[in-house]
Amino acid sequence: MKVSPLAPKGYPAMPAIEGVRLGAVEAGIKYKNREDLAVIVFDRPASVAGVFTRSKCPSAPVDWCRKQLPKGRARAVVVNSGNANAFTGMKGADAVKQTVAAACQAFGCKVSEVFAASTGVIGEPLDASSFEQHLKKAGSKAAAEGWEATARAIMTTDTYPKMATRTFEVAGKSYRLNGMAKGSGMIQPDMATMLSFLVTDYPMESGLLQKLLAKAVGPSFNSISVDSDTSTSDTVLLFSALNGREGETNSRSGGVNVFARALKQVLHELAMLVVRDGEGASKHVEITVSGARSAASARRIGLAIANSPLVKTAIAGEDANWGRIVMAVGKAGEAADRDRLKISFGGLCVARKGVRAPDYEEEKATQIMKRDFIDIAVDVGVGRGSATVWTCDLTADYVAINADYRS
Repeated sequence: MKVSPLAPKGYPAMPAIEGVRLGAVEAGIKYKNREDLAVIVFDRPASVAGVFTRSKCPSAPVDWCRKQLPKGRARAVVVNSGNANAFTGMKGADAVKQTVAAACQAFGCKVSEVFAASTGVIGEPLDASSFEQHLKKAGSKAAAEGWEATARAIMTTDTYPKMATRTFEVAGKSYRLNGMAKGSGMIQPDMATMLSFLVTDYPMESGLLQKLLAKAVGPSFNSISVDSDTSTSDTVLLFSALNGREGETNSRSGGVNVFARALKQVLHELAMLVVRDGEGASKHVEITVSGARSAASARRIGLAIANSPLVKTAIAGEDANWGRIVMAVGKAGEAADRDRLKISFGGLCVARKGVRAPDYEEEKATQIMKRDFIDIAVDVGVGRGSATVWTCDLTADYVAINADYRS
């Protein structure tokens, strides 16, 4: 598979986090000659927070993680690619239990301290019978510098690994936050993203971590769309690896705001990497809606634009067809004033006050549409609500990738 033209020119150097090791092995789940089973191992119990898909058909690993999350502690995460272990009935639940038991054997942890995630084809039973030997091997390979190998192992139709990191300072001491994500298609997250795992060495208890994560996914993962489809498997897990080794941070600590800012930055960066790796994508698109009745209304209008096949194919064809933006605003079901509507591409006003802009020039608009990053601004003229969402274009490659996904 060719690498997305929007791929980053390089990958960040992911700093080691004390007490955290990552590793991956080839388990032959679907892919040949590549690692497809990954682990994150904590030497001591870590605090954990998580958000998951709102799909009414969640995967067996999502069910498992939801059950363990309130206990607030983690020692291991096991992730496989190539098989989503979703819509697999009792076989799916048994595969998760088998995976967890194998992790307990390999890493010496309790059942409640193991989290699992799967990504890939829906409806195919997952054979976890060999996971015990594979996890022992993964554990022996696991190392503090294993971020990229793990990020690659969890890929499906992704064309590059997605990683981000931030170092921040609290009370004169430096801390780190590392994150990875996978996702390329079936992307319009709802409360989470495809799969994402983040680890910090900033000490924080799970309840506070949960509040911060739940808030931070809104303007990041929950504001992107590749194709409007929400996965059965969407999972974001955030861990504080120094839990219990230093005083746990409470909500009144000044460091919480510093950490929250770093978390917001990392999640946003990961979300943008997902959009730029949208299946078949050639354009990264930012849509800002203003003048709406509320921020929620603005977001719904933004997603109506972002998810319109007509808008997305016009962008792929580098056609400044603002009429399709008008269509998407009109169909969104939100308050909007046709005669106050204003639309701009790349800062160039193409329509305002209900008609094409009098000074509109097709050549200028066409040059903007040739860029690989296109910002679209829409003012619907009824209030002060605003929101920004991100998407990509829809190309023939998207159809080809998904027409051939199971073969």
